[in-house]
Amino acid sequence: METPLTGRIRADGEVVTLAEYRRAGGYEGLRRALGMTPAEVQAEVKASKLRGRGGAGFPTGIKWSFVPMGPDAPRPKYVVCNADEMEPGTFKDRLLMEGDPHQLVEGMIIAAHAIEASVGYVFLRWAYRTAERRLRRAIAEAYEAGLLGRDILGRGVDFDLHVHVSAGRYICGEETALLNALEGKRANPRAKPPYPQVSGLFGKPTVVNNVETFVNLPHILARGAQWFDGLSTLSADGGTKLYGVSGRARRPGLWELPIGSTAREILYERAGGMRDGYRLRGFLPGGASTDFLTEAHLDMPLDFDTPMKHGSRLGTGTMILLDDRTCPVGMNANLQRFFAQESCGWCTPCREGLPWVSRLLDAMERGDGRPGDLEKLAHHAHFLGPGHTFCALAPGAAEPLQSGLRLFREDFERHIAERRCPYGGSA
Repeated sequence: METPLTGRIRADGEVVTLAEYRRAGGYEGLRRALGMTPAEVQAEVKASKLRGRGGAGFPTGIKWSFVPMGPDAPRPKYVVCNADEMEPGTFKDRLLMEGDPHQLVEGMIIAAHAIEASVGYVFLRWAYRTAERRLRRAIAEAYEAGLLGRDILGRGVDFDLHVHVSAGRYICGEETALLNALEGKRANPRAKPPYPQVSGLFGKPTVVNNVETFVNLPHILARGAQWFDGLSTLSADGGTKLYGVSGRARRPGLWELPIGSTAREILYERAGGMRDGYRLRGFLPGGASTDFLTEAHLDMPLDFDTPMKHGSRLGTGTMILLDDRTCPVGMNANLQRFFAQESCGWCTPCREGLPWVSRLLDAMERGDGRPGDLEKLAHHAHFLGPGHTFCALAPGAAEPLQSGLRLFREDFERHIAERRCPYGGSA
């Protein structure tokens, strides 16, 4: 099984240097890309079936195609990497940046050439100090080697790359809020349209992609779209995916597998199954802002389309496990407390609704739940859902709540009837 994204990452935790990266074929994808026109690079990425790995799963090449091209297009254009990674339960981008940062640098240069951008930013979570240090060193190495700056590899392409360390807010995972923060403004989402590809950073055409999305590009350009598409398993999506598991598994961790791998394979073959004495009740398949699934879904391919048919999403592909000794009400209370804290306050349902949800769940955990609370929670889950808020933060928060109410309703009812948490309070 091929693991192009993680195959070079060292077991000793040290970073892959520029020399090591180039010996393993690094920057050959960039060399090929610079011999192609921007339109040809976009076509290659479209043919690869690469979809955004930040959670939304939008086809990458199609996203780029919305950028105005040609001599009359606005300048400068920007490429921005969302490396904030604030989704609870998600830690895949950290591995890539700390272990093999030149993949990200090369991928961003390729993307810049594809949309004729001249400036790039890595919008990095403040807590990722090791990633910051290693990224800055990789960028310096790339400048020294003529891989960044003016006339890259003698092909007449100019591109400068910068690291921006963010103050760290979950809302910055929304690309327009990220752009506002990058401009020095409050991180509130923007109205769309216009979309960032037309009017983004400083009002200029901008593409925002996730770390894992960018690091696929060197491999697609070096080895071709057909090879990349062939890496997936029974999936309409191309490539591999970084899948993670956190919770009471024997070996929590992160693995690069063909996209379309099943939850059963990830949990039982990679993570070693549940710890002794614990049984799986459910799991969030792609971080905290996805709907709960159950054991009945373990053999479902985890690609971008299949989980949606079963009422959830792939999200970031990093599973959070719910075991039979953890209170689903307490787990939801913990998640909703986070989402309420991270709301930017821009729209009323999110600003007012999430704190109400958090207080109701905390009260239920304390034994202060009242008849009618479940109906209130269901009401909030509906009005926090898609179409009722300015961005996707509140709809994401509603996903574990609405699915928790549906799948584990007896646990919610017991909290009210017994006026206590049957699990001893695990929020």
